[in-house]
Amino acid sequence: MKKIIIADDEHKILMSLEYSFKKNGYDVYIARDGTEVLDFLKNMIPDVILLDIMMPNLDGFSTLEIIKQNEALKNTKVIFLSAKNNPKDIEKGLEMGADAYITKPYSIKKLIQQIEEMTA
Repeated sequence: MKKIIIADDEHKILMSLEYSFKKNGYDVYIARDGTEVLDFLKNMIPDVILLDIMMPNLDGFSTLEIIKQNEALKNTKVIFLSAKNNPKDIEKGLEMGADAYITKPYSIKKLIQQIEEMTA
């Protein structure tokens, strides 16, 4: 079973993504900010991390920076899922090493399909 960490501070987004990924056979872990993501990473190596950028405590950019320093996570796909749709933000996210940058609003069906293709 593929493991996914979903990090977002919006409850409705977390719930809909959690439901959809579980329905598609994923083992889902929920984080409300970057520090919670890093806590999960102490004990597991997920297949995918979905990261919002604007979160309390530790934002998505800072979280990605820390993830990229961990050699054990080099095969983990990191995808930004953000309302920040400015081309400069998208460029920054991809330059930092994100595997994809998806802007909100998004299609859950397309998101799952894209992740399936990335992790096949």
